[in-house]
Amino acid sequence: MRSTLSSVLPVLAIAALLTGCTSLGTLKPATPAVAAFWHATLPHGGRTADLVAWWASFKDPSLDALLYMADRENPTIEQAVANIDKARATLDSTASGLFPSLDGSTSASREGNKGNDNNRLTAGTTKSGGLDSAWEIDLFGKTKKQVRAAASRAAGEVWSWHDARVSIAAEVGDDYVQYRACRELERLYRDELASQTATIRATERSAQSGFTSTADLALARASAAASSSSLTAQRGECEILIKSLTQLTGGDEPAVRRLLDQGKRRIPQPSAVRITAVPADVLRQRPDVNALEAEVAATISDVGAAKADLYPSLSLSGSISISQSSVTGRSVPWSFGPALSVPLLDGGARRAAVRSAVADYDIAVANYKSGVLGAVAEVETALLRVETALLRVDTALRRIADAKSAADNYQRYFRAVDQNWASGGVSILDREEARRSAQSAAITLIEIRRDAVQYWIALYKALGGGWSIPTAAASSARELN
Repeated sequence: MRSTLSSVLPVLAIAALLTGCTSLGTLKPATPAVAAFWHATLPHGGRTADLVAWWASFKDPSLDALLYMADRENPTIEQAVANIDKARATLDSTASGLFPSLDGSTSASREGNKGNDNNRLTAGTTKSGGLDSAWEIDLFGKTKKQVRAAASRAAGEVWSWHDARVSIAAEVGDDYVQYRACRELERLYRDELASQTATIRATERSAQSGFTSTADLALARASAAASSSSLTAQRGECEILIKSLTQLTGGDEPAVRRLLDQGKRRIPQPSAVRITAVPADVLRQRPDVNALEAEVAATISDVGAAKADLYPSLSLSGSISISQSSVTGRSVPWSFGPALSVPLLDGGARRAAVRSAVADYDIAVANYKSGVLGAVAEVETALLRVETALLRVDTALRRIADAKSAADNYQRYFRAVDQNWASGGVSILDREEARRSAQSAAITLIEIRRDAVQYWIALYKALGGGWSIPTAAASSARELN
């Protein structure tokens, strides 16, 4: 054994000189410039909440159940879980190259020849068994670098799983808020239609008695028809949102409808999100940015593996077999020794592979920088939208007392108008204008509340949904096992 290795070492030294010393080289730095502070105003009003438990601040069991269904049944999340399993299997397969392989075989057969006297052989039994072993020694770290690349990509898939969960949760929450607002608008149109239907009946009686013109009756019927059309369209929008929620949560529409029927009728209000960290720290909790960073790390290892492939490779192999025959007896052949593979001429294929790996790294760095800049822009945009929504909501909240007083006065005004209209003192046109004003104010208030919650959800998603540190990824990954 020692003599065999001593004869191989000079060859190995010569091969290293022939292939040349190739270092990793200088790669472009993956350090995108990020501002040290937020340019948008931070919405610090309201209560603060931990992003991880942010959905619980809605205090809506129906929303919690829908989020749970989506997390368990959504195909995008299931695909992300499968990608993690595949990446981990690839990692295990790559890591197996660091260890020797051992294969065993066995066979048994019985042979004979019943020919003429000259060719006749007595029947005999032959049994054999053997072991074959091989081990490629990782002289220049090629396999280790491949293992590191596979490990980085497995970690990246875990981050992608987090990103899918955050994105799906945000979509479910957004659709749920829209649905609640949609039902509020539907109730508003339905109540208005009921009121207008009663007005039509009264107008018809008044027209039959000659106290009201046919023009007023036509106006009442036209207003009722417009409200009926708005109600039908609103119901259609609500049904579309139910279909969207059904798709996000796995396709069980009856279950989705039951949860929606059992939930609160008003638009849910979450706790405010407070941002105290600088942009660089906030980006660390975004799973998509972490996934891009993991891909950069993987491509660095790929470059190292491609560089190592320029050097010779050394492997050890051995075999032993035992053959037992009742005719020829026993034999035990064996073999053991090293094998050296030296890359001399390959038409530049290996160096082209290095250039390709470097190009993949450059692409990963560009994607990472783009992802970071996009994440910062998304957070800034979400901050601006939330701030605008907060101003509108705060204005609306400060006017709640006035709004209630106005609603009461509108009701008194309607009663007075109805009484005056019945006696011919007020036209139905005045009544319809007052009704439209009240309806417009109510619709605006519903839309402001809906938009405000949607903007909070967008900010939640832009901040990464609370997956703050790598240990969160590790603990969540353990939940998959």
